[in-house]
Amino acid sequence: MMYSNQEIMDMIEDEDVEFIRLQFTDLSGSLKNVAITKSQLKKALDNKCIFDGSAIDGFTRTEESDMYLYPDTSTFNIFPWRPQQGKVARFLCDLHNSDGTQFEGDSRFILKKVIKEAAEMGYRFNAGPECEFFLFHTDDYGNPTNISHENAGYFDLSPNDLGENARRDMVLNLESMGFEVLASHHAVAPAQHEIDFKYDEALKTADNIMTFKLTIKSIAKRHGLHATFMPKPKSGINGSGMHINMSLVKDGKNVFRDDNDKNGLSKEAYSFIAGIMKHIKGMSIITNPLVNSYKRLVPGYEAPVYIAWSTTSRSPLIRIPSLRGENTKIELRCPDPSANPYLVLAVCLAAGLDGIKNNLVPPENVEENIYEMTQEKRDSLGIESMPENLCDAIAKFEEDEFIKNVLGEHISNNYIDAKKKEWQEYRAQVTDWELERYLNRY
Repeated sequence: MMYSNQEIMDMIEDEDVEFIRLQFTDLSGSLKNVAITKSQLKKALDNKCIFDGSAIDGFTRTEESDMYLYPDTSTFNIFPWRPQQGKVARFLCDLHNSDGTQFEGDSRFILKKVIKEAAEMGYRFNAGPECEFFLFHTDDYGNPTNISHENAGYFDLSPNDLGENARRDMVLNLESMGFEVLASHHAVAPAQHEIDFKYDEALKTADNIMTFKLTIKSIAKRHGLHATFMPKPKSGINGSGMHINMSLVKDGKNVFRDDNDKNGLSKEAYSFIAGIMKHIKGMSIITNPLVNSYKRLVPGYEAPVYIAWSTTSRSPLIRIPSLRGENTKIELRCPDPSANPYLVLAVCLAAGLDGIKNNLVPPENVEENIYEMTQEKRDSLGIESMPENLCDAIAKFEEDEFIKNVLGEHISNNYIDAKKKEWQEYRAQVTDWELERYLNRY
């Protein structure tokens, strides 16, 4: 709900709010903020709060560093886990240059641009995430570890699920902030959890993902735990994904629905799938942005490796969940929760619209378990693989002019530079695996 400035000021007075956090998301998907007291609220609502953009990686050069925070009043929320006297509230903000223009490096702005393009075609883009995370112990100094004493598995409950009380507290806090939580449960790996909340329009969903991650980390810390959205914090177990369920609505109806089709899918749905499949290699640096992301995308751990789609099997990249009719959705299974959600939804929507505009047709759906196929059979079906590592993903991104254009020159160039640096730093490391395998042998 969009509030007027006066309504915001009245709520802050009535609720005894003393501190306001002006939050924004950097290029990597990390949440940043500037904290002000309520005495500075009018200045903030008049879009006069400045911060040094040159201090944020991938933003601006020193000589053009002043940036302005424009609070989005629809994102106003009070943190329920903070003190109840002298409360803490927040706004998510858009970033503007000193001349008032919107900053091209603001990932929230990039998503807004693609949403506007969809709206001009008559579409509303809805998205719902399935966010997984791990709860680990901290050491004696409060630093995070990847250690847990529990060995619970999928849908297990207390006493095996040692994170149940923390997860319950997380759900209650999310609901008090306006989330409609659909389900929460222990995930497949020990210490892994999932909390799903209701889909919404894409910008609201991306905002919700950022709020969700902050809430999960904050409540975990109150329980003496560390919550991590790192895709693969331990070898030999499942990593954490952030599956994205997507649909398009036009004139109040789900565009992906066609009750006369054998799969219940419309022509637009097939083209949307084809658009994502066409661009997924170039998108992977956005949906799976870390060196560690590609440790999750390996066979044997329920994460997609092969570029295909299915109405039943969970092995391909894209799955069509069983609910059809007005609930028809396209589920993209590769994204992980380390990704910047604004950029993820922007490239997903843009790729899908590209498929619709060009009447692209996907290959036949694959209902078999692709992992169990021979390479010869996969080749015969034209099933290609996702990039195997960050280096491959960088190369595919550089080749995809369409995806680079969606993100714009500023983000594309800064993102490539950052990821090449990350890959080079990783390549220079000597890992424990190498020491264990080679030190004694050679």
